[in-house]
Amino acid sequence: MTPSSASGQTQAKAAPLLAALAALISVQVGAAFAKGLFPLVGPEGVAALRIGISALGLTLILRPWRLRLDRRRGLALLGYGVTLGLMTLLIYRAFAYIPVGIAISIEVLGPLGVALLGSRRRRDVLWIALALLGVALLPFGAGETGLDWRGVAFALSAALCWGLYVAFGSAVAAEGGRAVAAGMLLATLFILPLGIQGAGWALLEPEALMIGAAVALMSSALPFLLDIYAMKRLPPRIFGVLMSASPAVSALAGWAVLGERLSGAQWSGIFAIAAACAGGALGAGEAQEPPRSS
Repeated sequence: MTPSSASGQTQAKAAPLLAALAALISVQVGAAFAKGLFPLVGPEGVAALRIGISALGLTLILRPWRLRLDRRRGLALLGYGVTLGLMTLLIYRAFAYIPVGIAISIEVLGPLGVALLGSRRRRDVLWIALALLGVALLPFGAGETGLDWRGVAFALSAALCWGLYVAFGSAVAAEGGRAVAAGMLLATLFILPLGIQGAGWALLEPEALMIGAAVALMSSALPFLLDIYAMKRLPPRIFGVLMSASPAVSALAGWAVLGERLSGAQWSGIFAIAAACAGGALGAGEAQEPPRSS
């Protein structure tokens, strides 16, 4: 093997890892910027701008109408679009009541639940216990009244949608970027009317459109395309381990962009949940791999 071919293989292996990492950072920084737009158009308005602008751009570029789907993949695409839109709307509603890092830490319980669903391995009890410990630590430092229950409820609902999104996304990943564009269009059908009802003409303010476009790029168009690329090339357990860093990255983004400060106990809870997600993803992937011959 020549040095150039070896270098090419190394780059090919690193590319999906870097794509997944870039998607993670982009979507969490975009989430922090999205919350900063709430005073102007509200959570529903931001969701409408993010999904609508992303859908428009991706449709013009990728032409999703060229997709050729059978009934099974068509239903999976419908589920992908619906869960994508609901996940966005629900997590933004959570941001309105609790810090970004706390909301994302709760939301990632959805993919963790998918990874551990039906597991019979004893060690997975450890990851469940670690995740529960992390959740128990999140209210400490939130003031005398604790975390707003509305934010927690919205984040838990988003967690359910994220778990379903992972399942539907894996089913349509073979369709590539056109599946993302089609999913965005489907999500727009019900998210945009909600945004118009909540924000009205404020959605067309130049400031809202400018920040909305940035949020759409960082939180939807770019990361979802990178996710599809990575899902096609990475084992599920590796992709899951990378995504387990979401709570910590979102908390850092909330601090850097919004000035949200968390207590030591809350940071400990966030890292406990991230560690549980990483352990669960690794364990789930090992269970799916066939035994190797000696």
